[in-house]
Amino acid sequence: MWSNGSLHPFLLTGFPGLEAAHHWISLFFLFIYMSVLFGNGTLLLLIKEDHNLHEPMYFFLSMLAATDLGLTLTTMPTVLGVLWLDYREIGSAACFSQAYFIHSLSFVESGILLAMAYDRFIAICNPLRYTSMLTTTRIVKIGLGVLIRGFVSVVPPIMPLYFFVYCHSYVLSHAFCLHQDVIKLACADTTFNQLYPVVLVVFIFVLDSLIIFISYVLILKTVLSIASREERAKALNTCVSHICCVLVFYVAVIGLSLIHRFGKQVSHIVHLIMSYVYFLFPPLMNPIIYSVKTKQIKNGILHLFTTHRIGT
Repeated sequence: MWSNGSLHPFLLTGFPGLEAAHHWISLFFLFIYMSVLFGNGTLLLLIKEDHNLHEPMYFFLSMLAATDLGLTLTTMPTVLGVLWLDYREIGSAACFSQAYFIHSLSFVESGILLAMAYDRFIAICNPLRYTSMLTTTRIVKIGLGVLIRGFVSVVPPIMPLYFFVYCHSYVLSHAFCLHQDVIKLACADTTFNQLYPVVLVVFIFVLDSLIIFISYVLILKTVLSIASREERAKALNTCVSHICCVLVFYVAVIGLSLIHRFGKQVSHIVHLIMSYVYFLFPPLMNPIIYSVKTKQIKNGILHLFTTHRIGT
């Protein structure tokens, strides 16, 4: 049957073959989602309340936490709906909107990690100009630039989805909507929708990761020129948390890309697991990494909860 995408709902999919265990699997996902919300929400509250953290590095970290919250809240309703309530139907407009926010926020996260690398680069390579270069106004402009880049760049491939005719099965392969999933069901010329995302990935993920890598090469060069061993260790220590977050994010991106590109013979369950790792592992790990590796965050969290406990 042929139908316009705006008139026909799609069906989401959990874990095929494991439907009997969906309720138990949903408890695991509920725990992960609650951990992500708690961890990133705590970071945002801490940075807002603790004036010692009102610095560029932590403003960028709050942007990262807000992005992770947004990405989590975008996928959580449908994932838990499918696994917990076995509610698989999603309207086409809601589906396309979800795909838009998922892909946009992924690009925003990459941009924020790049901005955080820029922050570390200025702090270590040009410390005397750090406060004059990263003013509040400039931080806001960087944040807006990252948001605009992420949300505008995804509009071209998402808009045609509303006008395509769909004549294949309306069953999607995930518990959330993805652009690449939807276009497989379209009976239309999807050449643009096939090529544009590849260009986008190259110009955002690849370019961002390359610039981050170059930034850290220059940072390392500067650090190695510092005479004091103690100062070298102190300078590198301020970068450890960010490096870990970058690795977590881009390893997940590369893993998912490799599975989609070369994993034709791999079980569909593996594809699903890698998708969930990509969307949930970075938001789960980022607050943990900063809480463990950054002394100011660790002390701030202890102070925050100690103060609240005394207050109650």
